[in-house]
Amino acid sequence: MSSIIDIHPHIVSPDTKAYPLAPLGGTQSTWSSERPTTYDDLLQAMDDAGVAKAAIVHSSTAYGYDNSYVADAVEAVPSRFTGVYSIDTLAPDAVKTFDYWLGRGCTGMRLFTTGSTLPGQATWFADPKTYPFWEHAAAKNIPVCVQMKQEGIPLLRGIMDKFPKVTIILDHLSRTPHEDGPPYAGATDFLALAKYKQVYLKITPLNVTPKSWGKGAADTFFGKMVDTFGADRIGWGSNFPNSVGTLKEILGAAQKAFSFAKASDQDWIFGKTAQVLYPSLKD
Repeated sequence: MSSIIDIHPHIVSPDTKAYPLAPLGGTQSTWSSERPTTYDDLLQAMDDAGVAKAAIVHSSTAYGYDNSYVADAVEAVPSRFTGVYSIDTLAPDAVKTFDYWLGRGCTGMRLFTTGSTLPGQATWFADPKTYPFWEHAAAKNIPVCVQMKQEGIPLLRGIMDKFPKVTIILDHLSRTPHEDGPPYAGATDFLALAKYKQVYLKITPLNVTPKSWGKGAADTFFGKMVDTFGADRIGWGSNFPNSVGTLKEILGAAQKAFSFAKASDQDWIFGKTAQVLYPSLKD
């Protein structure tokens, strides 16, 4: 079996003097205030769970656009970490800022267009002012995670049509509905994104352990994703410590949910896809 790689853990330092809080939207997320987790804590959790490496996703709901803590973590443990950062893509100096974080170990970017502290679906990611960012991401071959809802799909299609070489990773499956069950007609627009070969999917506990499966189920829903996109375009992320439970428990739940899949597909989902997206995490 391939090495297990987590492409969606977070870290938050309890030292607010060294790493001042400045959450997007002005309100810090509950999880980041209640469960600050240092990169040493993350390493311990990874060791306990058998997770080899991680692409740490910057905590926008704690630090806004200051990626210093993730950058420091990558600098401290480059053999096991890489960084997925966030910047203000509307800013006139967005490309310059992008290059600064590249110099600090950035191998991924993330756009936080919705979330617990920003419940609506923002549209700014498709503003023409962001075009230099998208062009630069494509030129530098830096994948861009997009945290978004279904409502954002038409705008995302427009971006991908204009920038066909930029790699897109959809966080939390863009919260695609599953409650209607097979054939998952509610996910039609999302599934149609498979035609864009630049699109990758990120499976997290939001998808693995929903409040209710309704008429759906893990094997049929994730089976649909695998059949439509291919396992080599799907990666697993823990959302630790945002998600409740230990990293070992979170990983175990995801592995159980994908126990229906053949071993080679599980290898892609839990490690090999991550290495394609973030080559610095290769063995």
